[in-house]
Amino acid sequence: MLTKRIIPCLDIKNGRTVKGINFENLRDAGDPVELGAFYARQGADELVFLDITATNEKRKTLSELVNKIAHRINIPFTVGGGISSVADVQVLLQNGADKISVNTAAYKNPQLINDLSKEFGSQCVVLAIDTRKEEDGEWYVYLNGGRVKTNTKCLDWAKEGVERGAGEILLTSMNNDGTKQGFALDITQQLAATLPVPVIASGGGGTVQHFADVFEEGQADAALAASIFHFKEVDISQLKAFLKDKDISVRL
Repeated sequence: MLTKRIIPCLDIKNGRTVKGINFENLRDAGDPVELGAFYARQGADELVFLDITATNEKRKTLSELVNKIAHRINIPFTVGGGISSVADVQVLLQNGADKISVNTAAYKNPQLINDLSKEFGSQCVVLAIDTRKEEDGEWYVYLNGGRVKTNTKCLDWAKEGVERGAGEILLTSMNNDGTKQGFALDITQQLAATLPVPVIASGGGGTVQHFADVFEEGQADAALAASIFHFKEVDISQLKAFLKDKDISVRL
């Protein structure tokens, strides 16, 4: 049985960690270098860094900041935001990233997934999908940090991404994001049951029980959260102890 992973996420804007609700109303959550170091000490399994305005501002990810964080942590480090080429990824890997996350650029140019997988290996390529459940009950893909709706269904795009070489899916429910009401178990379970690669659930984690739910009912391989860790509402070591008590396999 594979151990379930707990992954704090640093959403970066103007060099600071920020967090909002449903992708809006961002507020400051602290220094990303200090937060990254703190989470590594607390027992986080991985760290994710998302430069959330890079795509919208049509610029590259902040490689200098990536480098500073990488020097302070000893856990796998995934970086995303504004990545649109093999050259972009080379810069980030040289600055300490272990994996990269692609979202909007991969949707607009799906061949990018093939190219990155071929160049760096599928284990390096995380396909991030921002999705929202609409009134018709279907989950649709959104782009540009949740600003642009597509007519593509989440599961269809996830399948294509994996076929093209994505080694992992980072699934964020926009409906649940920042609400602390629990993860979107239905779409998480749908992807986890269908895809041959790990699924990271993101959006909605608010209590330790929510993590147990997404691992048991949602069948997620990993769970990502931000505000509850940034604002010290949930301690990673205590969360892992809780999951262990529930017979959920975690690395202590």
